[in-house]
Parts: sequence; structure tokens; C-alpha cells
Amino acid sequence: MSTNPLLSVWSGPYGLPPFDAVRAEHFEPAFEAALAAHRAELAAIATQDATPTFANTLAAFDRSGRVLTSLKNLFSTLSSSASSPELQAVQRRMAAPLAAHNNAIYLDAALFARVEQLHEQRASLGLAPEQLRLLERVHLDFVRAGARLQGDARARYAAIMERLAELNTRFAQNVLADESGYQLVLRGEAELAGLPDFVRAAARQAALDRGLSEEGVHVVTLSRSLIVPFLSFSERRDLREQAWRAWVDRGDGGAGGDEATDNREIVREILTLRREQAALHGHASYADYALADTMAGRQSAVQGLLDQVWEPAKAAAARERAMLEDVRAQLGHEQAIEAWDWRWYAEKVRQQRFQLDEAEVKPFFPLDAMVQAMFDCAERLYGLRFVAQPQVRGYHPDVKVYEVQRADGSLRGIFVQDNFARPTKRSGAWMNALRWQARNGIDALPIILNNNNFAKGAPGEPTLLSFDDTRTLFHEFGHGLHGLLSEVEFERLSGTQVLRDFVELPSQLMEHWMAEPTVLKRHARHYRTGEPVPDALLEKLKAAATFNQGYETVRYCASALVDLAIHALEQPQAPDIVAFERETMERLGLPPGIGMNHRLTHFQHLFSGSSYAAGYYVYLWAEVLDCDAFEAFVEAGDPFDRSVAQSVLDNILAVGNSREPGATYRAFRGRDARVEPMLKGRGLIPA
Repeated sequence: MSTNPLLSVWSGPYGLPPFDAVRAEHFEPAFEAALAAHRAELAAIATQDATPTFANTLAAFDRSGRVLTSLKNLFSTLSSSASSPELQAVQRRMAAPLAAHNNAIYLDAALFARVEQLHEQRASLGLAPEQLRLLERVHLDFVRAGARLQGDARARYAAIMERLAELNTRFAQNVLADESGYQLVLRGEAELAGLPDFVRAAARQAALDRGLSEEGVHVVTLSRSLIVPFLSFSERRDLREQAWRAWVDRGDGGAGGDEATDNREIVREILTLRREQAALHGHASYADYALADTMAGRQSAVQGLLDQVWEPAKAAAARERAMLEDVRAQLGHEQAIEAWDWRWYAEKVRQQRFQLDEAEVKPFFPLDAMVQAMFDCAERLYGLRFVAQPQVRGYHPDVKVYEVQRADGSLRGIFVQDNFARPTKRSGAWMNALRWQARNGIDALPIILNNNNFAKGAPGEPTLLSFDDTRTLFHEFGHGLHGLLSEVEFERLSGTQVLRDFVELPSQLMEHWMAEPTVLKRHARHYRTGEPVPDALLEKLKAAATFNQGYETVRYCASALVDLAIHALEQPQAPDIVAFERETMERLGLPPGIGMNHRLTHFQHLFSGSSYAAGYYVYLWAEVLDCDAFEAFVEAGDPFDRSVAQSVLDNILAVGNSREPGATYRAFRGRDARVEPMLKGRGLIPA
């Protein structure tokens, strides 16, 4: 093998990896070297003769493993965004060894003894607030990873975590296989009936991306930014049903899917092992274990929030259904409104009642202009400039790299953006980091990535976003700002590494600016004429803002309620997940024709890792925070009020996890958040 570029200091601009030179076969030897180096660092901390101090134990622990962390961040990025069969094979082989290494860290008795001693003495150590926070968080990391377990329980815990890592990998790869393997090929005008130009252009580009260059051939994929408009506009009810079934049955080999990618038993085993993991910690259910380290703290708090929203959401959806039924009657359709029909009828209602047609809206939302809109907001709020670096190559031609500069021109960080769907990329949208901001041992500038899955426009044509796509763009950028604007000493406390039900606050707060009239008047311009978005269209958008929010809220809450319910089970063996899902929705009264955001068989939030397990509620929890937080700008009379923005920066974005999140929010708002702004924003109570 030629020289392994991953075993050398990364020579790319800003310390970026040498993307062009990296191959799948480079990762395993690089991991072997990085794991060995980290083990040596940890052994030096754990076996030293010196009495434990914050500097020689906690600060040293935080500094350790930086090479391994960088390698894992790169591997995760490529596995998610530019995968290949070779890379997936490495993923499967490395899942257990990486989990075993993590076990070895947190089950190291000598290392934990030093952390434990410092934790017991913490009140007398004279630590600065951030140092104390690091000690508390690292100590909790050890405890929650099983450091206090003994004997057989310790060995069993390690085995569980290694097996879960393997299952999470298989689950994610199965979902990707179902998503990338599906294509609904459309030929001829009859199969394209009802599709506006922007959907046709995206479907044509999807065909070209899949090697189907025959004239007139279009392809619908399971990318959300393509399948949702297809379900909204296609006049072919039979094709809508085909596409919808493929979308909702990902990972469900029993629903006519591929047995090779069947996730049902994988999910059952994950749930069973999580229940055992929780029991080893002394918890009755995995939900109890997971929620112990959240702002919510307990199941009753989560259930209480979801209950506040579930019934009003169903009532709103019932009002929306009545509107859809009116249209169905007008059109003389006899079939009941099914799940593959709802968006189609909703689009008809939007056009009739609000005179709003998505085909009229999208030309004013070209992707490049919306990217500049969010950059402009970041400059007006936080004094940042995003300067494109087209000479810097990413891991794919779609990737763009930006310098993030302060007002004085100094470098704040690097922002990497990857906006388009492709077969080698998992679905959804997410933020991750190639490097976290930290000052401990090295003044590391953050390298933050945003991934989206927008359907690329046809060659020579811009990519046009829906209003929801634009919201997603701003949402992920909010996460990106959280990473870029971090100003902490320790990597463990940097950026978005906060409690899960706080992490969505900066992202959802950023969504508010995408709908601000001053932002839209400046940046939402027709991609052909340059005409700014008309006031009349803005009024239509405002009038229709809460239409179909009952439907969307029901779908979201349905998934959150099933997530909480299945992780709250106390029996040792998980049930049949498809039956449990169906029975739970029947018990809760899920209205017909709506469905769930995510079924368990493809619910990557829950089963490609554990970060959101028993935690899908966090978007709603954070929405209470973000709506209340944006009220501070409303009260100031200016969405770009600099004093309020400075307070957001100082008290939310810059502090990372260096403060307890409740205290962080109160430092910004002067009080706890109120739920009413969220309910009003969704149209669930009168404004």
C-alpha cells in the first residue's frame, strides 16, 4: 500500500483532510494507530504517581485522543455523505472495535478512580465554573457508561455496547440501501401529469444522476425534497400510492420490502439490549435511563408536554380534513382521503383558500440566494462574514468551503456545506464537525459541516427550494452557528455537545429569520427576473403559515409518542415493533390518512445511534424555548436588535455545555421559557 495519508499530519488548507487522497482501505490501519496512541495517552494519565489534580487528570483527559477524534469525525462524514460499498464494509468491521475502545476508556478502574476522587473533592478544589462543569460532566459520562459496575455486570455491559454499535451500523446501512435502491421511473406526459416544472426538473436530474439519460425519463426518489412535492402535485393517484408505500416501508421487509434490508428484528434486538443496559444502571426502562440526563429529567415531563399538544393538534387536523373533504366533494372523488392523498388535497386547499401555489413560491427561493440570506442574517446578528473558498476542494464536487471571519477580518472558523441529495448520502439534514472549537492544549478553530438533501436543479438551472426546504437550510445553519461561535476551554463542552433537549434551541431559533419579511424582501428574488418577492405573496404566505400545521404536528407527535412508549417498556424482551406501533397509534387515536413522521423500521434518530432514543420529543421541547427566545426580539421591536443578539451569543451560542442549560436560558431571558408562544406559533391556540 502506498503511504497512508491519514497517518500523516493533514496537509489540506485549514487542517482539512486530504480528501482526494483518502481511500476506504486507509481507515483501518489509521484507526489501529490512532487507537493505540490514545490508549497510551490514557494509560499515562491513569498510572501516573502524582496525586490527581484537575490539570493532570481532567484537562489531560480532555486533550487526549485528538487524532482519533479527527479520524472518527472524518470517517463519520464520509460514511454519511459520500459512502461506498468499501466504506460500508469498513464501517461494519470497525463498529465493534470502536465500541470496545470506548468501553475500555470508561470501564478503566484506575482512570475512573482519579476522576471519582476529584469529583468527591470538587467543592474544595477552587475550580473555575467551566472547570467544575467539565469535572461534573466527565464524571457523569463515566458513571452513565458503566464505570461503577463490577464483575460480570461490567463484562456484560461492554458486550452490550459492542453489539449495539454493530446493530446501529446495520440499521443505518439498511435504510440507506432502501433509499438509494428505490426509483419510481416516470415516462411520458401521462405519468408526469400535474407535476410543475420545478418537480419535473428535479426528477429529470435524479434520472440523469442514476444513469437514465433517455429523453423524457424522470425519476422520483425517496429524497424528502423530491417525494413530498411529488405527493403534493402528481395527478396520478396510483403512482402517489406506490411512492408513498416505498417511503413509509423503508426497513420493513414484511411490507413488500427487501428481506436483506429488513430492520424489524434489528430494532427488536436494539430495544431489548437497551432495556438490559438500563437495568444494569438500576433503571426500570431505557426511557428512565436516557431522560435522567436531559432538561426534562423524567418521563412525566415529556409526556406532559406531548399531551399539551396532541389533542389540540388532532383538533386542528380535523379542521384541516374538513377543508380537504370540501375539495374532494367539489372534484367528485369517491375514494376516501388516504395518506398518499393528504398532501395533494392540501395543495388544492392552499391554492383555493389562500391563493397560494408552491409553484408560484419556489421561483423566489433559489438555493444560492437563500444561502446568502442566512449568511446576511449571521452578519447582521453576530458580525460574521462567510467568504467562499472555491479553490478548496471538499470530499465531493457539491461541497463548498467558506472562511468564517469576524468583523475585523480575523478567522473564526471554517464552514463546509453539502446541500444536495445523492445515492451515496443518507437522508435527512444534519450538522457535524470535523474539528470542535477548544483552547485546551491547542487553540483549535472549529470546522463545521452542514448537510442537506435538496433535489438538485436540472443542468444550467438553479435549485429551487420550498418554504420548508428553506426552513431546513436555516435550521441546520443554526446548529452550524452553535459550533462556530463556541468560546470554551474544553473540547468536551464545545458547541452543540449540550443536553439533547437544549441542542435544538439554536437551530430552531434560526428558523425564525427565514420567514422575516425584511429578510425575504432583500433576498427572495425571482430566479429569472430578479423581481423581489411581491408583498401580496408575502401576505399569502403569512395567511397560510399555520395551515396544515395540525397535520404536521400530529405526524411529529405520533413519532415522539411511539418513541417514548416503546422505550418506556419494562419487560426484558421487546415486542413485535410493527404491531406495537400500530396498537399505540390506535390507543392514542391517530387520525386516519395522516401517518407518522418516521416509522420505527427507518427511524434513524432512534436506531442508527442512541442520541435521540427516547428523545424525539426534544424538537418540541426546544420549540418552547426558541419561540419564547424569539419573543425577546419581538419585544425589542427589531428582529436584528444587536443587544438581544449579543445576549443570545453570550448566553447561548458561545457557552456550549459550560453551563447547565436551564441556567443558560435564564441568563438570556431572565426567567424560564413559557409554552404559549409555541402553541400560538403552531396555530394550536388563538394568537
